[in-house]
Amino acid sequence: MALPFEFVISGPPLSQQAGRSSLRNWRDDVRRVALLNWFAGDIPFPGFVQFTIINFFNQVSADVANIPKPVLDALKGLVYIDDEQITDIICRKRSLQTELRVENPIIIEALIDGDEFLYILVETAPDQDELML
Repeated sequence: MALPFEFVISGPPLSQQAGRSSLRNWRDDVRRVALLNWFAGDIPFPGFVQFTIINFFNQVSADVANIPKPVLDALKGLVYIDDEQITDIICRKRSLQTELRVENPIIIEALIDGDEFLYILVETAPDQDELML
């Protein structure tokens, strides 16, 4: 599969601190939604990847530091092969109660409902020999 790969999952994310059963169910939901958007027969991407994860929330947001791990676990073996391929993770949270300027059609479509959701983007990682700060 050529990257980028992006999708949204409805509802608030669960973090690593959630109960084991709830967390497993949520990871399964993330994987199920990813499979609906993944092209049949595609194999996991073999190169370095970077993730962008944005939590769009209504009232209370999950701790942004705890959001990525369950998402990464859900996509391992489907979108990418192993955690060693992940070089960059950008994780954000944005309130749905504020005015947002958005150009991404997938995010715009999810915003129309007004419900909380998580946007997930997997891309080819930037050149590992360059660090732009």
